[in-house]
Amino acid sequence: MATLPTTLGALRTSEFTPERLARSVKDELRDNLIAKLRSKEPLFPGIVGYQDTVVPQIVNAVLSKHNFILLGLRGQAKSRILRSLTTLLDPAVPYVAGAETRDNPYAPISKFARDLIARLGEDTPIAWLTPDDRFVEKLATPDVTVADLVGDIDPIKAARSNQDLGSELTMHYGLLPRANRGIFAINEVPDLAGKIQVALFNIMQEGDVQIKGYPVRLPLDVAIVFSANPEDYTARGKIVTPLKDRIGSEIRTHYPEDIEEGISITAQEAWSTRPASNIEIPHYIRQIVEQIAFAAREDKKVDKRSGVSQRLPISTMELVVSNAERRALLHDEQLVVPRVGDIYAALPGITGKVELEYEGEMRGADTVVREIIRVSVATVFDTYFGGTNTQQIEQWFDLGGTVQLNDAQAAADSQKELQQIQGLFEKLSPLKVNGKSSPETAVSAAEFLLEGMYAHKRLSRTEERSFTAAEKKQRTNDAANYAEKIREREQEDYTAKNRTRRGFN
Repeated sequence: MATLPTTLGALRTSEFTPERLARSVKDELRDNLIAKLRSKEPLFPGIVGYQDTVVPQIVNAVLSKHNFILLGLRGQAKSRILRSLTTLLDPAVPYVAGAETRDNPYAPISKFARDLIARLGEDTPIAWLTPDDRFVEKLATPDVTVADLVGDIDPIKAARSNQDLGSELTMHYGLLPRANRGIFAINEVPDLAGKIQVALFNIMQEGDVQIKGYPVRLPLDVAIVFSANPEDYTARGKIVTPLKDRIGSEIRTHYPEDIEEGISITAQEAWSTRPASNIEIPHYIRQIVEQIAFAAREDKKVDKRSGVSQRLPISTMELVVSNAERRALLHDEQLVVPRVGDIYAALPGITGKVELEYEGEMRGADTVVREIIRVSVATVFDTYFGGTNTQQIEQWFDLGGTVQLNDAQAAADSQKELQQIQGLFEKLSPLKVNGKSSPETAVSAAEFLLEGMYAHKRLSRTEERSFTAAEKKQRTNDAANYAEKIREREQEDYTAKNRTRRGFN
């Protein structure tokens, strides 16, 4: 930036010619996109899972120089995609210093910039815009006014400058004029009042705005992009038809299409690398956390219209790591390895991110989420232990064995307790855990196996995380014992009757 021209005279002798700066924003986006496509550069760094679906549609919209809208449920990276459009802008563009509308020095549109150039000529100061400076974003809310977006007369400015109220110099410019020569993004556009949406017509079709009915027109150069929830956009019909007609492309986003894709997103976004902590997250824990979001999206007790945000597994993973970190700090352990129990400890971070249907509300959020976690554990358990015979482990519990796994015990102590279960650690080979594994890793893997058996109702578990024989088996054993006692009593009665009949009494 230090070597860039700082006056209009210096600008004229630089590479920033009038022809180069005459390009519109949409032409600039198109040209830079074409260059990236030819050089095979990544278009939207950090956006995972959209390479074959959403990204090609965005590319087509930019190549067509369209204003476009992203339709998708919450947590589908709509805002991030819109912000990443700045990677298609030039590294720096000049404007008349002090101009609120960021005027092109060769073709100023505001009276302020025109007067300044007329007065100073070649000495007119030039400032520079970075790509981030050229992105203006507004969250649509019902209280947004036309003055916020377009502008209004500023009486205080008129009084201080001794200008007539009809003068352009008394105008307070809204967000749209301040986004001139850049990208203007409106998030959740259906929440804008109808009359506010009407105010966008001119800028989208004719490329200009008029402030407060005064004869002042600003020919703005703006690329406008929107985001919206499809339920708001279609079912409630909050976008007025003429505005919808002026939006060139309608692009639908989506949630991750498979577990591994979701894991990649969560690993990228979650704060799971903590300073001064050696953290190892087993892959099965990542799978379970991601499976919770997938299971919730399919659960009939969860509101499909609201959706289940990708922020759910992200915040859940952060809470899982934090609970494991807390346990390690309590027992002065150097290695932090999350367990399935840590996922249950993250319950507060899950319940706040799911909207329930009537049936779910009747059962309660905690109950619904616990069942979703249980189903998720069972699903991931089957990928590792689907063909594993756990009968030996079940028999140990059937004979009265119990084991408790909670945060009150150090990993080494829990490992000693788990070693009592015959055949348990021999079954952990699918997780690549053996006798040489650290206590933290071994206990996490063993707990996953037991939790999977609990999820399949082969074992029982209390809220204090004490594993015992399955309730069904216990009831079956009780019934068998009761039946045996009945048979013994009947046999005694039969023997007594025979003795009476034969005259022994």
